[in-house]
Amino acid sequence: MKITDFFGFLIGALATYRLARFLTRDELFSPVRNLIWKKFKPEKGGLGYLFTCMWCMSVWTASIVVLSSIIMPKVTLYICIVLGLSAVAGLLAAYEDRD
Repeated sequence: MKITDFFGFLIGALATYRLARFLTRDELFSPVRNLIWKKFKPEKGGLGYLFTCMWCMSVWTASIVVLSSIIMPKVTLYICIVLGLSAVAGLLAAYEDRD
């Protein structure tokens, strides 16, 4: 995956969004978040707070996407396509449910 071309950037951006949202908001990841919050209180900042802030988490998930695209471009591309499609589906569902 080449982050430098438009479609690579778009797929990477959608994958970053989906991964950051999964880590900070999705119910499926809440047991892990709760374990992290027991040890690292979100109110005290640091690691605990990171799992409450999608904006903050996106920096780290973007770093993972970029680094993995350098190390394993093909595998990263397929994973990012899946995450990107999931992001689009989630955004469309949220758009439909806004009434």
